[in-house]
Amino acid sequence: MSQPVNASVPVGIRIEGSRDPSPAPSLAEFHRLISRLGLQDVTEITPAAHQTRNSLEARLAQRYFDMWCPGFDTLQLNTLAHAPELSGDLALSREALLAMLAAPQVMIFESVAQLESHIRVRVHIAKAAAKTSLAFNTEAAQRPTEFWQGDSENGFVIRQGVSLEEAIIAATQPEITGRQYEFSCYRAAEYLVLLGLAQEAKLVNSTYLNALEAQCRQQVPRSDPFHTTYVYEYGTPDNPIPMHYYVPGDRVWFKNPDDRSSDVKGFEGSWVFYLGGGLFSNFWQRDKPFDLTSKCLEIYHWRDGVYVNANGILSMDESVVEHQVAQTRRSPEKFKHVMSKMMVYRDPSGVYAHGGCIDSTREIPRALF
Repeated sequence: MSQPVNASVPVGIRIEGSRDPSPAPSLAEFHRLISRLGLQDVTEITPAAHQTRNSLEARLAQRYFDMWCPGFDTLQLNTLAHAPELSGDLALSREALLAMLAAPQVMIFESVAQLESHIRVRVHIAKAAAKTSLAFNTEAAQRPTEFWQGDSENGFVIRQGVSLEEAIIAATQPEITGRQYEFSCYRAAEYLVLLGLAQEAKLVNSTYLNALEAQCRQQVPRSDPFHTTYVYEYGTPDNPIPMHYYVPGDRVWFKNPDDRSSDVKGFEGSWVFYLGGGLFSNFWQRDKPFDLTSKCLEIYHWRDGVYVNANGILSMDESVVEHQVAQTRRSPEKFKHVMSKMMVYRDPSGVYAHGGCIDSTREIPRALF
C-alpha cells in the first residue's frame, strides 16, 4: 500500500537494481541519464531504505520542487524548468523525468534501463497523441483497409505482413491516408498506448513486439484485457494523485459529473493523454489541445448541449457547448463557480453526487521487460 501523499515533499523514483551484482552499475547509469537530460544538479540520490544494497532512490531536490512544482503542480514544469539547450524528444524526456522525480508516490523500476525504456514509451505516446486526428463516432468505426481487416462489431485486426506501428499510425494520423477514421476516445487511447509500446519494443525487445503483433492479428486487446495487460493505475481513490500532477504520456480520464448528459453515448467522460507543457490531447481538433481549464469547462457545459433528437435519442449539440464555454469565460463569477465544481475528485462509477471531473489515478504503460 502506498504511503499517503505529503503535499510538500516529493517522493520520486526507486531503482531496485535487483539485476545488478553491485550498486555501481545502477548508480553510474542513473548519473549518465540525469546528466544527459541536464538534471544532475537538481536531483537528490540516496540508497533505498530497507531494500537491497544495490538499490537507490532519487527525487527532485526540495528547493527546485518548491520553485518548479509546488504542491505537485507539474503543469508549468516545462516553462519554469526550461532547458534551452534541449529540444524535441530530449526536451520531452527531460520534462517526463523531472515530473517523475517530483512524484507524490514512489515510482518503482527494476533497473535504470527499464526507467529509460519507460520514459521513451511516454515520449512515443505523447508525440503520437499530439498528431492524432480522428472523426468522433461511438456507433460505428472504420480503419484503412490496406492495414486492417474486420469490422467495428467483431473487432478490427491488423493484416498479415503489416506492422502494428504502421497500422495504428495509418488509422490515427490522416497524413498517411488522406482521411480521418472514426473512433471513440476510449478506443483511440488504447491504440496509442499500444503504439508507444510497439515503437519501444522495436528498439529493445523483439520478442515482446512479435507477441504483441501476433495478438493483434487475432484480436486487438481492448477494455479489461487491455487494462490488465498493458497499463496500470498510479494512485487510488483512498490515496489520490494530486489534481495538478501529470507526467507526459499519462492516460487520463475526466469524468462527466452530470447525470443526464453522461447518458449521451460517448459523453460519459473523456480519455486524453497529457502531452506535456500543460496541454492535453484533443483527438477531434488536434491543433487545439486542451489545458486543464478548457477541459473542465467543456465537460461542465455538456449539460447545456444535451437534447433529444428527432429519433428520440439523447444527443449532444457541441455548438451550444462552445457558446456556453465562451460565456463562462467572460464572467469571472461564473468561471469561478464552474471551476470550483469541476476541480473536485470524481464520484465512483455510476454515482453523481458531489464529485467533479478529476480522477484520483493516472494510467501508466507497463514495462516491456
